[in-house]
Amino acid sequence: MSQPASCSGFRKQALRLLASTLLILPATVTPLSAATKDLGNGFSDHGVATPVSNDRGVVAAADGDGRDVALVWLYDHRGGYALLMVDAATGQSTEFPTPYPWANDGPYASILSSEGKYYTHFGSHFSEFDPVKRAFTFVGKTKPQMAMSMTEADDGTIWSATYPNCGLVSFNPKTRELKDHGYVNKENWMQYPRSVAVDDAGWVYVSVGSTAGQIVIYDPQTAKATPFFASNERSKGYTSLYRDLDGMVYGCAPNGASDGWYEFHKGEARKVGKHAAKMKPIIAGSQGLMYPGFPDGKRLVRCDTVERAMVVADPKTKQTKTLKFDYTSEGAGVMGVAAAPDGTICGGTAFPMRFFSFNPKSDQWTNRPAYSQFNTVARQGDRFFFGGYGHGFLLEWDPARPWVDTVKGRADCNPLFLTDCHPTINRPHKLLAHPDGRTLVLAGTPGYGYTGGGLLFWDRQTRTRTLLEHTDILPQHSTMTLAALPGGKLLGGTTTAAGTGGEKKATEAELYLMDMATKKLDWHAVVFPGVQSYTDLCPGPKGLVFGFADYGRFFVFDPAARKVVHEENTSATFGPTTSNQGPRVFVTDGKSRFFILFLRGIAELNPDTFKITLLAKSPVPISGGGDYLDGRIYFASGSHVYSFKTAD
Repeated sequence: MSQPASCSGFRKQALRLLASTLLILPATVTPLSAATKDLGNGFSDHGVATPVSNDRGVVAAADGDGRDVALVWLYDHRGGYALLMVDAATGQSTEFPTPYPWANDGPYASILSSEGKYYTHFGSHFSEFDPVKRAFTFVGKTKPQMAMSMTEADDGTIWSATYPNCGLVSFNPKTRELKDHGYVNKENWMQYPRSVAVDDAGWVYVSVGSTAGQIVIYDPQTAKATPFFASNERSKGYTSLYRDLDGMVYGCAPNGASDGWYEFHKGEARKVGKHAAKMKPIIAGSQGLMYPGFPDGKRLVRCDTVERAMVVADPKTKQTKTLKFDYTSEGAGVMGVAAAPDGTICGGTAFPMRFFSFNPKSDQWTNRPAYSQFNTVARQGDRFFFGGYGHGFLLEWDPARPWVDTVKGRADCNPLFLTDCHPTINRPHKLLAHPDGRTLVLAGTPGYGYTGGGLLFWDRQTRTRTLLEHTDILPQHSTMTLAALPGGKLLGGTTTAAGTGGEKKATEAELYLMDMATKKLDWHAVVFPGVQSYTDLCPGPKGLVFGFADYGRFFVFDPAARKVVHEENTSATFGPTTSNQGPRVFVTDGKSRFFILFLRGIAELNPDTFKITLLAKSPVPISGGGDYLDGRIYFASGSHVYSFKTAD
């Protein structure tokens, strides 16, 4: 029996159903040999940190012989590179490479149609895979970029709603016509159309978020798109939207109450208040789609690309079978690396979200499940800390104790969950382990649809936090980088970028000085007109701070005089700096040497003359920094960890 639901309750129920499908097998942890390769010129390749791929949509289907198969979109550091078909009886697998240039993009939505075809849309291409023919049977190019939601109309037409400009695409499986309807909603922020539905008259409705939720009504006959909610009715978040068995589409505003439902039909809307949802069964979802029902009644209980194993249950015999399968992978992308207290190089990957540790002395890797995405990493004393996406969490790891997977609220975990900061910080870009030995400062951009990120101060001695909002620092800015100064001061560099899908409001990035005791600004200024982001800051000798702005403008700042004493455009000479979410551009040996990680090579900075000298061109693009350990600079490129031996 259907029950009346609030709009927010409807969304939570959908998320619970999605979460219940994302089951994984127990992880095994076995140190693996890295087989480090000498690349010459001082560089070494230590191998892939996380040698597995992530699934981006899994559905149970049948092939042309009527055999049960699982269709799995594979995603590694390159993007959505292949569709995997796994035989549910034998585990035998076949890989079908993505038949178009996907440009590092990947599936964010997919759908298994009523005719058994598997559709997705990313890399500005729409595709159809037919498990019966065991082949991609249609590919078509569209306007950018990728579907955030997909659905099937009553006549079998597949509809796709795309990020970042709310595009609409339709594909008629009978006529084989792909139609790009263009962009149907205009905003000054990147749009996430996380729901699309079609009523029984063929009208299309798109749910848009997240800066200000909206429902767009689209008439395919006239190509007219009409936003439904007035400006004063819109709020941050996503509207709820779904197709009902009665032929209507129902939706409500973000955070709507139980009596906030509207009924949509033929482009018209009427408020119905409370509503008992009877959703039309459509096998579609986000990148987390997991449809378990094989046509013969068996169930795909689990499909784990990390363990390369799947579990299939037969309700008739009440038996389950575990099968191993295999696939190719270039590994998950490395976010960044830092030296840990146990003499290893550690960090995290995405996707999947994993922790890794490389031991240079034994030339071995350890890989474990991570508590989401480790954007930023830092050492303080005998502990190692992770600042991560989403919700801006902070974890503390003691390498001297056994690893116990992190669970929020449990005190016996290692890494231990300390706190999170959503929505004030959602995507961290800097984790400063303060030289006072007790304070950690986390900075980054805010939650989806928000503008302006704050700062988290964590006191390790009192186990307490202070969380500043962007309005306590610089309104509409987020802090991108920080440097600790003498006298309890901080130098911060901001970015004008909003949270993911948010509206940019600041026009120029700024530098600021903050007193850590009062948490108040002593000074702030637009030091470089037109600059949008400060990439990284590094304390130098004589009270000076080295920095980069917009990945190519090197400068030296004197906090006492509050002025720039040197600047240089390094883009033409060295190219851009590394630019991951936690960049770690500057690397020091902890004594007197300062190194800079550029995309194309490693340079050394003379702290007295400010001259930058290229030490070596890198054999690979440097995608993420960066730390120093025992005479080597470690860095990331794609899924690999590399190092460079510095001269004595």
